[in-house]
Amino acid sequence: MEKIVAILIAAHFMGDFFLQPKKMVRNKQLPLMLMLHGAIHALTAYLLLQLWNCWEVPLSVFAVHSIIDFTKQRYGEENTTTFIADQTAHLFSLFLVAMPLSLGSLATKFSGIGYQQIIGLAGFIASVRGAGFFIALITKEMTRVNNLKLEGLQNGGALIGQLERGLIFLLLLTGRPESIGFLIAAKSILRFEESKKLKQAEYILIGTLLSFSAAIAISSLTMWAMLL
Repeated sequence: MEKIVAILIAAHFMGDFFLQPKKMVRNKQLPLMLMLHGAIHALTAYLLLQLWNCWEVPLSVFAVHSIIDFTKQRYGEENTTTFIADQTAHLFSLFLVAMPLSLGSLATKFSGIGYQQIIGLAGFIASVRGAGFFIALITKEMTRVNNLKLEGLQNGGALIGQLERGLIFLLLLTGRPESIGFLIAAKSILRFEESKKLKQAEYILIGTLLSFSAAIAISSLTMWAMLL
């Protein structure tokens, strides 16, 4: 069952953080767009799980994911609380979807190909893109509350965060965690001038620690799941 759950979670991360364009996020309150998003999740789960005769799984994923996202739309603008609640609900629902596959006539286990590659790719997406959405919500709230006016390239900070989390993920998976220290040193040097301003220094420090912590945590969980 563990591999089944891991594959379903991998499909969820791909569907939410890679196969969901901004246009879909902005228009998910439209029934057709909501159903399309749910269908993408269902199809991704079906293709990755590779249980071709088990139509109950994609149907369940479609129904549960659509209901959770529909409920989320009722709470208006997304923030850190709704993001955490939404992802927790989705992940918990996947455990419920997987349970029948370990019981009774549906009892089975993952027998498809490319398990480690699927988990590795999903972990990379969750680290680079998924964590980025959560960090962006936190930093957006920080800039609003503290009236911070940050200068720089449009989306430059987000791109830097994605690159550093991607590098951390690859360094950990290739067994070179000590190299992460060089990333910290390099970023400290490049941000030296901005660190002279207290608010900006604290903002950068919080964002960096969040980014590095998320990348390390997700990378560790990914490596653990790959060994199931």
